[in-house]
Amino acid sequence: MSREDEQPENRLRRELPEEVSASASSEAPVAEEKSAPTVTGRRRLVQGLWPPRASRAQLIVAVLLFGLGFGLAVQVASNSNSDSALRGARQEDLVRILDELDDRTQRLEDEKQGLQKQRDELENSSDQAEEARKQTAEKEKQLGILAGTVAAQGPGITITIDDTKGTVEADMLLDAVQELRAAGAEAIQVNGVRVVAGTYLTDSDKSVSVDGNKINAPYRFKVIGKPQDLEPALNIPGGVVQTLEKEQATVTVGRSSKIVVDALRAAKQPDYARSSSR
Repeated sequence: MSREDEQPENRLRRELPEEVSASASSEAPVAEEKSAPTVTGRRRLVQGLWPPRASRAQLIVAVLLFGLGFGLAVQVASNSNSDSALRGARQEDLVRILDELDDRTQRLEDEKQGLQKQRDELENSSDQAEEARKQTAEKEKQLGILAGTVAAQGPGITITIDDTKGTVEADMLLDAVQELRAAGAEAIQVNGVRVVAGTYLTDSDKSVSVDGNKINAPYRFKVIGKPQDLEPALNIPGGVVQTLEKEQATVTVGRSSKIVVDALRAAKQPDYARSSSR
C-alpha cells in the first residue's frame, strides 16, 4: 500500500462510493413499496361481497328462513284477528266469557273433590269390597252415558238450526259440538244420532253425515249439561251462533229443566286394546 492510500482523505474518498451505493440499494425497496397500490379494508369487503357467490347450503338456509318468517307472519295475523274480535266485544260479553272460564275451573275443582271423596270412602269403609262394587256400578253408568250405550236425562238446552240456503257445512256443526263439550256438555244428540268421543261429521250432497248417518236440515241438538254454561258458550262474539247467522242460517237456543237423550250406540269391542288391570 502506498503512502497516498494511507492518507485519511484518500481512504474516505475510496469508501464513500460504497456507502452511497449501499444506501441507495436500501432505499430502493422503500420506493418500490411506496409505488405499490394500497388495498384498504373497504376494498377487501367490496371484493368479498361482489360479485355475490352463494353456495347451495346458503340457498337452502335462506329458503328455510323465508318459510319460517312467512309462518310467523301468518300466525301473528291469525292471533290479531282473534284478539280484534274480543276487543270489539261489549263489556257484558267479556264478563260472560270470564264467568264461563270461572265455571269451567269450578267444574274441574268439583270433579277433583269428588274423586278425592271416593278415595277416602274406599280407605275408610269397613266393607271396602262392597263400597268398591257400588262405586264400580256408578262408574259404569257414567261411562255408559259418555259412550252412548245408555240413555240419559237431565237439564240442558235444545238447539235448532234452520238452513234454508243450504250453506251450513259439517265443520260448522262440528264447531258447535266442540264448543258444547268445552262448556261442560255431558250428552249430545243430533237428529237422532248420539254424539260420542269418536264421532265424525262430513259433508254429503248439500247435507251432513254424522258417523255415516245422513241428516238433513233443520239440525236439532239435544244437549244435557248446565244451561247457564251451555247457552252463553254458543253466543260469545265470533262464536257458533254468529258464524251460522253469517251463513244466513237461523239459530234458536232454548233452555230446559229436562232433556232426554235416548239415541243409543252399540258397545264396540276393541280389536287390539285389552285391560291392563289384574
